[in-house]
Amino acid sequence: MDFKTRTARVLALVAVAVLATACGGAGGAGGAGDGNAAAGPPQRGGTLTVLELASFAGGWPSGLDPATNTTGAANLSLMTAIYGGLFRLSADEDGSNARVEPDLASGYDVSPDGKTVRITIRDGVKFSDGTPFNAEAVAFNFNRDIKSTCTCAPKWPLADNGITTEGNTVVLKFTRPYAPVINAMLVSNANWIASPTALQQLGQDKFRVTPVGAGPFKVENNVLSSELRLTRNENYYKPGQPYLDKLVFKSIGGDQAAYQAVQAGQAQAYEGMVTTPLIEQAQADKRVTLTVQPATSPYVIQLNTKAAPFNDQRAREAIYYATDVAAIRKGLFKDLYPVSQMFTAPGGLFHHDTVPGYRTYDLAKAKELVTQLGGLTVDLATLKSYVAEQVITALKSQWEAAGITVTMHTDELNAQIQRYNSGQWQIQLATSGAWDPAAGTGVGFRFLSNRPFSGVDDPQLDSLLNQAEAVTDPAQRDALYQQAGKLMSDKAYAPFLLADARANLAARGVHGPGLTTKIPPLVVNNGIQWDSVWRSS
Repeated sequence: MDFKTRTARVLALVAVAVLATACGGAGGAGGAGDGNAAAGPPQRGGTLTVLELASFAGGWPSGLDPATNTTGAANLSLMTAIYGGLFRLSADEDGSNARVEPDLASGYDVSPDGKTVRITIRDGVKFSDGTPFNAEAVAFNFNRDIKSTCTCAPKWPLADNGITTEGNTVVLKFTRPYAPVINAMLVSNANWIASPTALQQLGQDKFRVTPVGAGPFKVENNVLSSELRLTRNENYYKPGQPYLDKLVFKSIGGDQAAYQAVQAGQAQAYEGMVTTPLIEQAQADKRVTLTVQPATSPYVIQLNTKAAPFNDQRAREAIYYATDVAAIRKGLFKDLYPVSQMFTAPGGLFHHDTVPGYRTYDLAKAKELVTQLGGLTVDLATLKSYVAEQVITALKSQWEAAGITVTMHTDELNAQIQRYNSGQWQIQLATSGAWDPAAGTGVGFRFLSNRPFSGVDDPQLDSLLNQAEAVTDPAQRDALYQQAGKLMSDKAYAPFLLADARANLAARGVHGPGLTTKIPPLVVNNGIQWDSVWRSS
């Protein structure tokens, strides 16, 4: 079976459809316009400085070793620039026709029973240190990754001795079918392959600061959570690429500072802009290109149902009824972001706009439930970001109108992770979703009983989500996810809010897939293809 046939067959199993269009009135590229994305041919040379939000992608406190980077999914751009990936998500320039494509792998095949996956490694690839990138190196990484505590470690249902090699092919054997294995790999540390030789020579502590991969760039200097300087990998497998000589990532405090830095020429790109007034301003700014990415990760009011007060369904229902999503959407974000009632969004797979019976805003019912409870006091937390901070401020006001006493605070990503791990939390405003619901920070990440970032312990929900992972028929997966969304709604486990579509900002003359074109985000930020990013002179 040739590669195209294998790819078509497997994608038919793991995907229903991709509705990959930008949401609301903020869609498209502003400033230089869509022509900036398509301009060419690509030119070689130059340095690109990319800004990343300090509270999310701009923090990598534990380093950039795939097996030990505790914020790996947030650091998607940094990791793919160094390691590339076995697979990548691509799309047409307008975000449509999103599809998984082999990168450092040359193809894959899934057995008819869905329990065996063969990943063939591209011949002739070398790590940036010159050592062979082969099936043995990949299998070494897989075995290391599944034992790691990284939040993006693969959740494979591996059989005994489930990772083996056959020539230049890695073979995964599962105890049950696992439909999203390739889709999920895109946001797993299993997609980023580290040089076993460099790891052995440097040792883990040094490797996490100066890691070695087979991606388009190699590390020149790394100041954790501050600045990462990369230079072209001359051993990269694509002749003539990457186009850039150097790629620099810098941490920055927020959207306003990032926008000003790009305007001033201090940087040439910024990932993940969400500040509505700045998005509107950038759309009219001829000095920049603004590309709003398709939404895949809705915000969710995550309730810790394992402890008081939210082990009482009445308390959970009070939060549902006290939350006026329409007012937040209109008042704060001018209807730019679509409302979601479950763990999917328009840019991803298996999305449905509504859930039958979903509880919507009803202040009188909220007040009645709070009275029944004898009062309700809650602690509301979120990550530091413009959208999240705006939303929790609005939520506090709405909930207090229903008689709920609210304290709120914001955290850096590492502090939020520690809070989850301690179990000492009540409400987290977070994102829950991914291009494929079974991947990354998808539904299982927030709602499966055995996950550290879950606030729910429900065997029935676990069964539905696990079944959705196990079946290979797309229609069956879709039906199971709808059932899971209905169950979550019926039991009032977590109100869903807005599917915010983040925007990438680029200076005029910067071009590249995922940066000045649309690719659905795998988690929160999308997968920019750094080997194809270039600057015009």
